[in-house]
Amino acid sequence: MEWSFRTAEELAAALGAGEVTSVELTDEAIARIERDDKAINAMCVPDFDRARAAARGADRARARGEIRPLLGIPVTVKESYDMAGLPTTWGMPQHRDYVPAEDAVQVSRLKAAGAVVLGKTNVPLGLQDIQTFNDMYGTTNNPWDHTRTSGGSSGGSAAALASGFCALSIGSDLAGSLRTPAHFCGVYAHKPTLGLAATRGMVVPPAPPLPVELDLAVVGPMARTARDLALLLDVMAGPDPLTLGKAYDLTLPPARHERLGDFRVLVVDEHPLIPTGSAVRAGVNRVADALADGGAHVARHTPLLPDLTEAATLYTQLLFSSSVARFPVEGYEQLRAWAAGLSPDDRSLDATRLRAMVFSHRDWMEANSARELHRHGWRQLFAEFDAVVCPITPTPAFPHDHDPQVMERRIDIDGVGYPYFDQLVWAGLATMPGLPATAIPAGRSPEGLPVGVQLIGPMFEDRTPLRLAELLEREIGGFQAPR
Repeated sequence: MEWSFRTAEELAAALGAGEVTSVELTDEAIARIERDDKAINAMCVPDFDRARAAARGADRARARGEIRPLLGIPVTVKESYDMAGLPTTWGMPQHRDYVPAEDAVQVSRLKAAGAVVLGKTNVPLGLQDIQTFNDMYGTTNNPWDHTRTSGGSSGGSAAALASGFCALSIGSDLAGSLRTPAHFCGVYAHKPTLGLAATRGMVVPPAPPLPVELDLAVVGPMARTARDLALLLDVMAGPDPLTLGKAYDLTLPPARHERLGDFRVLVVDEHPLIPTGSAVRAGVNRVADALADGGAHVARHTPLLPDLTEAATLYTQLLFSSSVARFPVEGYEQLRAWAAGLSPDDRSLDATRLRAMVFSHRDWMEANSARELHRHGWRQLFAEFDAVVCPITPTPAFPHDHDPQVMERRIDIDGVGYPYFDQLVWAGLATMPGLPATAIPAGRSPEGLPVGVQLIGPMFEDRTPLRLAELLEREIGGFQAPR
């Protein structure tokens, strides 16, 4: 029997029933990677010897009667997580020899749960692209069409899942880095509420793995089903034991509803700053139809929705003000000169990005205060709705574009070009206020490419969008292996 595309839940049941061993699952996964990854290039740092040793240990543990949530299940880890004995480079050649001495907290949690870590998956340079390529490890291709990107920055993890290399993977999300690769590769991902899952050890090398509270950025699970997402989130969630974990235990509230017909859902498929491509709009409408057919209350408009233009502006300011925090002084001064030359009337996102790169602390505080008003607006919205369905990006996976002048790149939306980074406005809708968002498959484009949507939920009610994702999976289908 072939196990490569079985869910983690199914693998756990088969392991428990004695139908397969972890060693067999691990050997099959390694054989598939060695056979197929030459074309995909998802696995940049394999760790097969230690994986086989972990599999043998998992089989012995199961024989002793141990029960752990991921015992014996093959998984992968995004390259940006520290893993003792393996390089952590974030795709930057100057750090090719950096090998951390300890595991990131999330790698430790995977291992404690019994998972077998096969190795690390590819990332873009510095994790700062919507594609996955770098000079060290090369380009990760989309398993559905090798001429197109798998997304970024968790593109290696999404491609590995879609290719059957692992049952689960962990990634991170600052600008859609979990959700966009899931959308492009036809898998599932969950961006947790900001602060829900500890991030220590997911840090730019060679910085020490300190328990820093990050702004905007989260770590989260990727899988081929919604139930597997929830399984992995339960392993990942919880405060850092070095800080808040000394005082707090995590108890997530249950999903607001169990039946599809009880959900109240707002569907949004238009953004004032960028059009939605026809393939993505069709995916959103497919989900909306499934919700309505299942008896859910579906609305297309509400005055409670926070202003999307202001939300995108705030997200851009918060994102790009942090992106240049460690720029060399001469580079920062050049940015200041460019920003000073902007017309006061230029309110484009390109201008917003440039101004944000030279924000003062006062500027950032003003943006942060405006963010709190948006969070309050979302709380009011989620008193009337349980979830929001909207795009992740305006298009399916686009062709590889490695133009080093990233600000000159364009994203093609139904034949018209738009600034490359403007497509981040949909990812920022959940990221800026720190809301949870679950990416789910929603069909395919006319060219056969996967199309996904995101289900945004109330803060710290992550189980609500995850449950809705599970119910929709039953209605519209879920992951399909690339042909």
